[in-house]
Amino acid sequence: MGKLTTAIKNLIIINVLFFVAAHYILPQLQGSLALYFPKNEHFGFWQIITHMFMHANFMHILFNMYALWAFGSPLEQMWGSKKFLFFYFSAGLGAAAIYTGVNYFQFNNIYNQLVNSGISTTDIQQLLTTGSYNTGILQVISEQKLTELYQIYNTPAVGASGAIYGVLVAFGMTFPNAKLALIFFPVPIAAKYFIPVLIGLDLFSGVTGFSLFSSGGGGVAHFAHVGGAIIGFIMMKYWQTNQFKRWD
Repeated sequence: MGKLTTAIKNLIIINVLFFVAAHYILPQLQGSLALYFPKNEHFGFWQIITHMFMHANFMHILFNMYALWAFGSPLEQMWGSKKFLFFYFSAGLGAAAIYTGVNYFQFNNIYNQLVNSGISTTDIQQLLTTGSYNTGILQVISEQKLTELYQIYNTPAVGASGAIYGVLVAFGMTFPNAKLALIFFPVPIAAKYFIPVLIGLDLFSGVTGFSLFSSGGGGVAHFAHVGGAIIGFIMMKYWQTNQFKRWD
């Protein structure tokens, strides 16, 4: 850590430029570049990449860019810029794919439950587009499930967190004994323990909807984090097996 390497410097600059443009110059960018559920009318194929450069607020981009610098710098110094960028974007794209796949599974489960209960597709579409529904629908499904369906359909994902979780895994596998600490738990813990616990907490929050850091999961795309970690792990194991040391 310490040195601001070339690829990471450029990634931070691009993320900051997108953040400034979306929040202070062209606010409509947030809606067009964030990653929507594919069945939503606002979805665009480019969002699979562009959402990685969008952030919800200042703290969101601050933590992500700090993590990118802190954990990515040693990797780029060791791998070189080309290999690091390939890894970073692969983890980000994989995170988006897994996150979208989990959303599809959850969405279809609830949607099919409604259809099988006799709810018309017109009524379901009204729920998806307006959030309103006939209270009689609560006789066949819980309000929590209806809210989940609506949120999956309408809530876009933003942020570089999926890619950064891949970087975290790569850092932990490369420097397993490096000592890390959370702000709220400032006791240094070896990366080989710290990072699996962090990913485990995201998996727990994604499955249960309960977050240790905010209520109701806090609008955090937990399965994007887990997805980035999974892709990062698979790539690292492959590279370790095939002895890819550096791309020039």
